Amino acid sequence: MPVVVDPDPMVVETLLASMPAGSHGVESVDRLNAWLSAHSDEYVVVLGPTLTDEESVVCCEVLRTTAPAISTILAREHLDGELLAAAMKAGARDVVHHTDGTALTEALGRAYELFVALRGPSGAMHVSKVIAVFSPKGGVGKTTIAVNLALALTEKGARRVCLVDLDLAFGDVAITMQLFPTHSIEQAIGSEDALDVEMIDQLLTRHQDSLMVLAAPPHPDTRERVTPLLVSRIIRTLRETFDYVVIDTAPAFDEQVLTALDETDEVVLVTTLDVPTLKNVKVAVETFDALHIARGNRHLVLNRADDEVGINADKVEGILGMTVDAQISSSLGIAAATNAGSPVIVSDPDHQLSSAVRELAIRLAGDLVGNLGAAEPNTQQSEAEAKSRRSRRRK
Repeated sequence: MPVVVDPDPMVVETLLASMPAGSHGVESVDRLNAWLSAHSDEYVVVLGPTLTDEESVVCCEVLRTTAPAISTILAREHLDGELLAAAMKAGARDVVHHTDGTALTEALGRAYELFVALRGPSGAMHVSKVIAVFSPKGGVGKTTIAVNLALALTEKGARRVCLVDLDLAFGDVAITMQLFPTHSIEQAIGSEDALDVEMIDQLLTRHQDSLMVLAAPPHPDTRERVTPLLVSRIIRTLRETFDYVVIDTAPAFDEQVLTALDETDEVVLVTTLDVPTLKNVKVAVETFDALHIARGNRHLVLNRADDEVGINADKVEGILGMTVDAQISSSLGIAAATNAGSPVIVSDPDHQLSSAVRELAIRLAGDLVGNLGAAEPNTQQSEAEAKSRRSRRRK
């Protein structure tokens, strides 16, 4: 897929509007290098107008020798002969005006034709991972964990991540991130048999930190019209272009959540240190066992984990039979960040929540990042497997 590089988020958004669904944006050449090191299937890089001519030409020169199958396109504000000559000498495939969407689209088409000729029509195999953040009880900080985890997984644009708000009645992802989406999952209702990458791309909202968000419907009565089949189709379609799909679930075992868990590779369980919540989480773990959900791929997060409450991490591990993967103490800074619409990992990277979530992200990303060149793991469930699970669930 195409990658656009520009430090101005508005420029990135404008350029992406003229690019195919699934295209990605990063803020600097350094982040581009990190992205390309983990993605061998890219065929074109678009260097935006806010980058200096010198930066752009040097980037073209480097990619010409290190990644000859990747075309570079310069999107410039001014097209002069001296720049064109330097760009062509450095190996750029095209130079277009940054506001000329038609010229950019045509340049992308030529770049793809070259990629197919050099690499073959299939290109490299895309590998993705679906992570569900779940708690059977509301008010434990599940959405806060999901938002910050998704942002940590982007690694400042080096990975393509989508955060899905599957709390279809009372989802708070958008307001937590101070986003104002024009579309949500509601616009996909009825498209179970027609959903594709292009369609779902139109429903996503971009966060300034390279994270894409599929927002929950604005009204709770929409929830009943989101079918389990649509949930499954959405997740599988997102798998096609995203490295990670993080799902912020509703605090319940409804049909939509159970379907999402059927498609999940990893589950992050969030709990607080109070007896009612721990009781509910234990029931959730037993339900996961009965339905064979993410067995061996579950991660426990203790939120508001203060020693003064009389229950410590060791006791929780004994109750739940799980190792604690992250422990986060109570903090007014977390609530303040949420109220300000700026996730802690962005506003305060040194905060203890930020550190805990980054460590969790590393643990979740390790296998996938380390095996991008290997055969795709058998994580995506087949239709038959999903039907079998749903049958066991009904029983």
